[in-house]
Amino acid sequence: MAGGGFTSGAGGVEFEAKITPIVIISCIMAATGGLMFGYDVGVSGGVTSMPPFLKKFFPTVYRKTVQEKSSDSNYCKYDNQGLQLFTSSLYLAGLTATFFASYTTRKLGRRLTMLIAGFFFICGVVLNAAAQDLAMLIVGRILLGCGVGFANQAVPVFLSEIAPSRIRGALNILFQLNVTIGILFANLVNYGTNKLSLGLAGIPALMLTVGALLVVDTPNSLIERGRLDEGKAVLKKIRGTDNVEPEFLELVEASRVAKEVKHPFRNLLKRRNRPQIVISIALQVFQQFTGINAIMFYAPVLFSTLGFGNDASLYSAVITGAVNVLSTVVSIYSVDKLGRRLLLLEAGVQMFLSQVAIAIILGIKVKDDSNDLSKVYAVVVVVLVCTFVSSFAWSWGPLGWLIPSETFPLETRSAGQSVTVCVNLLFTFVIAQAFLSMLCHFKFGIFLFFSGWVFIMSVFVLFLLPETKNIPIEEMTERVWKQHWFWKRFIDDDKVTNISNGFDPSSVL
Repeated sequence: MAGGGFTSGAGGVEFEAKITPIVIISCIMAATGGLMFGYDVGVSGGVTSMPPFLKKFFPTVYRKTVQEKSSDSNYCKYDNQGLQLFTSSLYLAGLTATFFASYTTRKLGRRLTMLIAGFFFICGVVLNAAAQDLAMLIVGRILLGCGVGFANQAVPVFLSEIAPSRIRGALNILFQLNVTIGILFANLVNYGTNKLSLGLAGIPALMLTVGALLVVDTPNSLIERGRLDEGKAVLKKIRGTDNVEPEFLELVEASRVAKEVKHPFRNLLKRRNRPQIVISIALQVFQQFTGINAIMFYAPVLFSTLGFGNDASLYSAVITGAVNVLSTVVSIYSVDKLGRRLLLLEAGVQMFLSQVAIAIILGIKVKDDSNDLSKVYAVVVVVLVCTFVSSFAWSWGPLGWLIPSETFPLETRSAGQSVTVCVNLLFTFVIAQAFLSMLCHFKFGIFLFFSGWVFIMSVFVLFLLPETKNIPIEEMTERVWKQHWFWKRFIDDDKVTNISNGFDPSSVL
């Protein structure tokens, strides 16, 4: 049943918008792109801790972890550049694919870009499932990475554009929810079998492909490509009303302005776009330096390092995956009620304390050549990891994607999303490639390293991140950036002379 309501437009004009079944279904189908991304994050960590997989593809690591258990430091037994490359190659490929995805998103539409992502996913899954050597495995991962680049470019923009503004946050977070479900699914598969893990990625890959065939493209994208009548018809369908003229005219005007921008990437560097680009880049860097992907990529490896048996480490990863899913649901419920800033600030405190506590326990109990992590302490570590994961899942996980996708104006939205995805994948690659080596050298201090970054990013949110809940996308400049104590100097030329007024503490609290 469609729920009635209005969404704010220019100058306070109210746009009529119902929560229609086609919007919900389209968002659910599109968000399956996150399912594939999440499954790949989860499965890579699982298989890299499985002796049969290591014996076939990484015999050096197999010898250190299985045949010569006492010959290396507890923290260093998985330190292998090839093993890290297996995980990280996907994200390097995704980084490259994002540049092409920006073009297809703008010229061919959000829907077709998601279809291309599904094609790459399917090809990558086939190669990985049939891999007989490391080269075949890496090529499959590269194809999966191309799918990630196209999906991460198109899906968040699609979700933000098709949703009514008052529930935009909740619907956009469906992407992150699917990422967490994909991770949990992979962890369950890892726990149940070590033979089908890579091949079963075909399920979410097919779901994304079929979903892309079934959904409608967004009115923004259709209008941007000159298909005005079709865009208006889709707008009526997704809003559940014929009274769409005010919103339609605003989209047409936004599209007209966007077409005047011949070089969107160059336009991103202009002064008036500095707030969006700085915040988008900062959010992606900070998201990775929470340490979440280090834990989600290598959760079974991490728990194995701490002395858990193979089954126990996979089981613990399943627990953290389940917490991840449930906590993301919390974000869906609360993001449009409590707002983005409150969730990020609360999570900062929770992540900081849990990581410091983990570092203290490991520093006392887990040494290079001995492991004194009793069952009680092991349970405490798992609980603390779950505490960390839960806070990330209702904050930096979904909001790191949501906020950039809703803040760029139409003329730079595709380019801005490209930069967002590129920075995210670049730093995901860095963490994936470096974490096991960092664990070897930093030991328990790795958690202090990440907790220091959590403190820095929380200060950034407190002073420099404005609230964007319930603000229509095309009204961000007037109602968000021009009102912010710091960013307004880049947006409103009339206020440049008033920079000397200084910082207004009330705008932060």
